[in-house]
Amino acid sequence: MRRRTFCKSALAAGIAATLPACSKDSTATASSTLAAVSRTGEDITIESSLVKDFAASLQGKLMQSTDGGYDSARRLWNGMFDKRPALVAQCTSEVDVMSAVNFAREQDLLLAVKCGGHSLPGKSSCNGGLMIDLAKMHSVDVDTEAMTAKAGGGALLGHIDVATHAHKLGTTTGIVSHTGAGGFTLGGGYGRTDRLTGLAVDNLVAANIVSASGEILRASEAENPDLYWAIRGGGGNFGVATEFVYKLHPFNPTIYGGNVLFALSTDFLTGYGELAAELPNEASIEPNIFSDPDGNRMVNIEVVYAGDHATGEKVMAPLLKLAKPISEQLGAMEYQTFQTGADAILGHGKQYYLKSGLVTEISAGLAEVIVDHMNRDAPVGSWFQHLGGMPASVAPDAMAYSHRNAALNLGIMIVSEDPSVMDTQIAKAREFYKDASPHIIGFYTNLNEESDQKTQGNYGDNYPRLVAAKDKYDPGNLFHLNANIKPSA
Repeated sequence: MRRRTFCKSALAAGIAATLPACSKDSTATASSTLAAVSRTGEDITIESSLVKDFAASLQGKLMQSTDGGYDSARRLWNGMFDKRPALVAQCTSEVDVMSAVNFAREQDLLLAVKCGGHSLPGKSSCNGGLMIDLAKMHSVDVDTEAMTAKAGGGALLGHIDVATHAHKLGTTTGIVSHTGAGGFTLGGGYGRTDRLTGLAVDNLVAANIVSASGEILRASEAENPDLYWAIRGGGGNFGVATEFVYKLHPFNPTIYGGNVLFALSTDFLTGYGELAAELPNEASIEPNIFSDPDGNRMVNIEVVYAGDHATGEKVMAPLLKLAKPISEQLGAMEYQTFQTGADAILGHGKQYYLKSGLVTEISAGLAEVIVDHMNRDAPVGSWFQHLGGMPASVAPDAMAYSHRNAALNLGIMIVSEDPSVMDTQIAKAREFYKDASPHIIGFYTNLNEESDQKTQGNYGDNYPRLVAAKDKYDPGNLFHLNANIKPSA
């Protein structure tokens, strides 16, 4: 076991001479105390001298609401949430993260961790607590000999794609490039190539985790294997991830793919489900179901074939026979076109609500539910992520992520720039999800906010082992703004 601990007083003395002025000049000295919120939600005050000492311990910047950069740092992707932390620690190193975790623990302060800020329920920030902002820790280093990529805890998926594809290598990343790698990975990590290269957690070789005790722990098969098991699907329950090491695979950044548009019908959906189950691992076909401006219900199939282009054309031929395409655009294309194509549509500041449901097939009953709700609820969109393939070959207890028998992930989503319509539309999305629930075996943690009972049930037989890891690494539940694994005590 490798542990690195630091004496805070020695650390502060050792780096004081090189601290940036912004850290020392925080408005923490403006009053004798700082109003804040405790870990359990009570109003508390913190002596300004303690805040000043905390700021001095950072190589990065500590911000309050009146400081420049505060509003930018606290901004979240989902515009439904406008949270105002008492403090934002913009960390630039693992040592900074250690100082921030220690401060939050010692002051019993509510703590949130932000990488890309894409937490759908807004848990990347908090009101009145401390937000650890990892955005400055975004470096990605590729080792072509070891076939690995080392990414900082604040790296975005786009950072990883750009760095790895330059060497014709790749690992599984998600569908929006400005998503943070941290939350994406720790929750499982679905992407357009996961059928071929595995989920993000399947490719996670090692990680550095700052635990609730303020220690930097290496999590790998050789070091702290129980922590390594738990973080691969257990989310941010066990500490702050400051470094990830991913396994890389040979990857041609020019793939065969594109989009094919069809009219929505139950027969088309069931036919799609059957085809998706038969395709080789190189193939991913993912439907986006929506209403066009004229009110017609459409299915756009996004096609990715990460292999020989001629073979891909043959493999995808049956898709064009499921129904008569309204339009078809298939051929050689840059993979990054897909990876960044939704960045603006799913941009920062819009209102988002999403429910996820894992299914083993598209039965006639599920297809009928989808068509029914899409026909009556035009603003509600839905889609499927194409699973199976390599991830299905991993045992459900090999790591915390357990849903290895899922064939598809059904998403039910609201996207709006008008906050006034969200309550009505969320109610429709929830009704849609309720009607689909008899066909659902679980959910993708990254895309849901659920009750404690549902979170426990979603991990199934893996949950007791997760609780044991929580008891060991975060017995006080400092890290609870997540799909929370509650400690047993």
